[in-house]
Amino acid sequence: MIKRIAQTAGFTGLLAALVLTLLQSFWVAPLILEAETFEKPAPTQTHDHADSAMPAHSHDAEAWEPEDGWQRVLSTTGGNLVVAVGFALMLAGLYTLRSPTRTSQGLLWGVAGYATFCLAPTLGLPPELPGTAAADLLQRQIWWVGTAASTALAIALVVFGKHWALKVLGIVIVVIPHIMGAPQPLVHSSLAPEALESQFKIASQLTNFAFWLALGVISAWLFRRKPESQYGA
Repeated sequence: MIKRIAQTAGFTGLLAALVLTLLQSFWVAPLILEAETFEKPAPTQTHDHADSAMPAHSHDAEAWEPEDGWQRVLSTTGGNLVVAVGFALMLAGLYTLRSPTRTSQGLLWGVAGYATFCLAPTLGLPPELPGTAAADLLQRQIWWVGTAASTALAIALVVFGKHWALKVLGIVIVVIPHIMGAPQPLVHSSLAPEALESQFKIASQLTNFAFWLALGVISAWLFRRKPESQYGA
């Protein structure tokens, strides 16, 4: 069973990471690069930022950053691969508890993953372009983890709960983080134009949705492709 999970997660993570990187390269990355131009000081200004309260990239010469082009694409692909394999391991582990009977059921698992790790958290903490003011990082991380956990539990209760009370409890649980509210900066500000921010939010949501659908379908197909007996030594 461990070999089955590992093989499913490995191949699924690789394919889904390539899908995500491709979409990001042609849609999301150009928006980020455009936003970064608004952070750069004018030619007549020094490299010191006039307003230290505004978030900005460090220009420390010793800090390495991937160059635009193949370095950035390779760095993005590596990060996507780690994330994709981790999520694929989670899905494959869940399949051992409730194995999909059809590959198409992977779509439902993908939608559930998207709702848990993307849609629900971004309702309070939308994706941000460079140069956007943000609340304390630790507070945002705590809220994000709590929101994802409550969403996952809520989906499990609503979908698999046998009693109506469990389904109602799931609905209550999923709205609690949003009633409490996500941590927000003291002043909302962004260096990028509002139109660019809107494009970035839409692009981020749709690319992540495609990523999770790919994760769900590929992992379900690979998990069902061979019976457990064929993974034995």
